[in-house]
Amino acid sequence: MAYRSPVADIRFILDKVVPLAPVAATERFAEATPETVEAVLTEAGKLCDEVMAPLLRAGDLHPARLENGVVRTSPGFREAYQQIAEGGWVAVAAPQEYGGMGLPQTICVAVNDMMSGANLALQLNPLLTQGQIEALEHHASEEIKALYIPKLISGEWSGTMNLTEPQAGSDVGALRSRAEPLGDGTYAITGQKIFISWGDSDVTENICHLVLARLPDASPGTKGISLFMVPKYIPDAAGKPGVANTLGVVSLEHKMGLHGSPTCVMSFEAAKGWMVGEPGKGMAAMFTMMNNARLAVGVQGIGVAEAAFQQALAYAQERVQFSQIIQHADVRRMLAEMRAEIFAARSIALACAVALDLGRATGEDHWLARAALLTPIAKAYGTDTGIWVAEQGVQVHGGMGFIEQTGAAQYCRDVRVTAIYEGTNGIQAMDLAGRKMADDGRAAFRLLQEIEDAAKAAREALPDLAEAVWQSAETLREHTEGMIAQGTQDRFAGAVPYLRAFARVLGAHYHLRAALEGGAHEKLAAVYIRRLLPQAEAALAAARAGAVDLFALSPEDLGA
Repeated sequence: MAYRSPVADIRFILDKVVPLAPVAATERFAEATPETVEAVLTEAGKLCDEVMAPLLRAGDLHPARLENGVVRTSPGFREAYQQIAEGGWVAVAAPQEYGGMGLPQTICVAVNDMMSGANLALQLNPLLTQGQIEALEHHASEEIKALYIPKLISGEWSGTMNLTEPQAGSDVGALRSRAEPLGDGTYAITGQKIFISWGDSDVTENICHLVLARLPDASPGTKGISLFMVPKYIPDAAGKPGVANTLGVVSLEHKMGLHGSPTCVMSFEAAKGWMVGEPGKGMAAMFTMMNNARLAVGVQGIGVAEAAFQQALAYAQERVQFSQIIQHADVRRMLAEMRAEIFAARSIALACAVALDLGRATGEDHWLARAALLTPIAKAYGTDTGIWVAEQGVQVHGGMGFIEQTGAAQYCRDVRVTAIYEGTNGIQAMDLAGRKMADDGRAAFRLLQEIEDAAKAAREALPDLAEAVWQSAETLREHTEGMIAQGTQDRFAGAVPYLRAFARVLGAHYHLRAALEGGAHEKLAAVYIRRLLPQAEAALAAARAGAVDLFALSPEDLGA
């Protein structure tokens, strides 16, 4: 079945559930009129459906390959990328002063949702460039901004992020890459990085690597890390790609999925680099890119979930076993729950983006705090949803789902890594339960109060659904109060179920808003609130268990 971009679903959420109107009412984003948003989403949908989606299978069957030190991309990817770049889709939210559209991040999130559903392996390229643009905008010198950002925005050059090393995954502070000053304001960067998505390709004329490395006199740990721009080709005096830098691809990773996305082992051999930001402040600068990517990766999960659901629905309507299998209760349950999860995850991601835009446009701290609170939830729940929906898609297909030719299995393989990207989902949960509660839970309690108030207001129209949402929010509030008083180990032991419960309550809140519009939205909300929301209570029971039972098991016990 051909993929169809969910333009109408996104528009409904931005109109009725997580309104974009307050963002468009700000001076900064006044150009984001309903007509502009409609035009942008419609045109992006056409690109996704007609250009990117038809290449999904080719990318899986014909992976990127390394030939004589150069990465050759999957058939059609180069031409499709050129259409992405020429259409300005790399730069939806990029600053206008450098050639970007300057639209709200919310619109960029919506476009990335559709692009991820169409072809996640290809979408990873502009996604990384978008994150790099933001990092440079906030931390780079004026000279670096002027040289690199316009090229990244135009899509002539692409960007990567280089953090992970063989011995330094989540523990970034253990990295060994080093940066030696050359005395002219530049540095010689030496080290090896692994898992570098789109670390090399033949789709752009230059590739700009943001690399974390340590200065000779730097302190140990993350506080001693600096960030450097290390281009594949060193720009000449005219800003054109000049001589080749001393870096290269050692190998391509053989991956479970995303075969069309080249994931490189990169080697830097005294490669010339320029510092971005201040010495020892590299993690702060890189976190700008990583925070951008965390929301974006959550959206990747949602996009793949959408595509997997569409295929499963089409198969269920066509496949006959006694009757169309969509007439069987369990198949109907799977499809309804898949659809309900996607709506909830998409609403949470767009709510995070709206809060981010309002924070940037108004400077009001409570919006920035809201965006910070929602980011780990959007990332973890979005990617968990992608994995679960893709797996359910295989189940709907039955035995045919296990056969590669149907394409259902590819969604499972492609989306699985998103729960690992940009901080594993366990790290996201610890971030939520730890750092995001450092304000004594003020941002969380403010959001929960809004959920309870909305549920009260909906009681007259939808008494049963509204009461269930109100009660779940109140229970989550009580648990949050208790969790804040817990020690770190107990809090982290329950962090993952706590995040799941928070996501469940948020999803119910947005479904309830949609239900007030009646029709199919009310029916779908009933599925979510009656069948999925009760899982929040079970998750909170697990979150309250603490760490004692986990650490009562010794490593020897676990191996028994």
